Amino acid sequence: MTTTLRPTGPERRDRDGSRARGYEVCVNSRPVGTVGLTADARLGPVGRIEGLRIAVPDRRRGRGTVAVLAAEEVLRGWGCVRTEIAVPESSGAALRMAEALGYTEFARNLRKRVPAEPPPLPAGSEGRPMNATEFAAWRQQSRESYARLLTGRGVPEERARAVAGADHARLLPDGVRTSGALLRVLSHEGTDAGVLWLGLGERAPEGLDAHVYEVEVVEELRGRGHGRSLMLLAERECRAAGAETLGLRVFTDNTPALRLYTSLGYETARHLLTKPLL
Repeated sequence: MTTTLRPTGPERRDRDGSRARGYEVCVNSRPVGTVGLTADARLGPVGRIEGLRIAVPDRRRGRGTVAVLAAEEVLRGWGCVRTEIAVPESSGAALRMAEALGYTEFARNLRKRVPAEPPPLPAGSEGRPMNATEFAAWRQQSRESYARLLTGRGVPEERARAVAGADHARLLPDGVRTSGALLRVLSHEGTDAGVLWLGLGERAPEGLDAHVYEVEVVEELRGRGHGRSLMLLAERECRAAGAETLGLRVFTDNTPALRLYTSLGYETARHLLTKPLL
């Protein structure tokens, strides 16, 4: 039996060279599932395998495995040097399949339902809005930190800086006055200890009321619980804005952050895995 991918519509291309197309997964020309492929030209390009679904009667027959391998071939043809796949926490079989195919986890999407009455901040700690002067300094530092994360994933430095700048411009077009974006400074006993960047409503990814884009503690003040205080501040800001679900992305190798979020009640929603396309 032959498993192939059959396009369901025309390929979509963006000005930056990114590509996307939907496919049916077919066995001897019989549709048994669907999958979407994208190539993000900004990052390499990096291919993504999205929304793989195999019909219930055809599961446990290797259809998904062959579909992923066929998808990788398409992405190689598009010039992708690496591919990513997102696996829901509830799909243990899909996670095992991805790992068997050589994918390794690099990040997780976590989420939490915000309590009706979030805990108060520790004594001596409080949050305040970031002002325009602070924003200018923070924006430069945040862009550089984001660019370093991208270069650590194999993105060339010049391109990483361009992507970091573009993403900041897209998410914070009006700086501290951007609608749906909350930028807060945490102070403890009068000393600035960290920064919170929270996206609400349209500034949060689909399926979430709010998303933590950045939690950053002043380097010399780390290890004193200020990261936890920033996350509690995020919950309180969410409730004040009427947001009930809060999410974030954490890199798997950031063990202290994973421990912190787990202790605060965050649960894994999706595993993000990657694989080089040699």
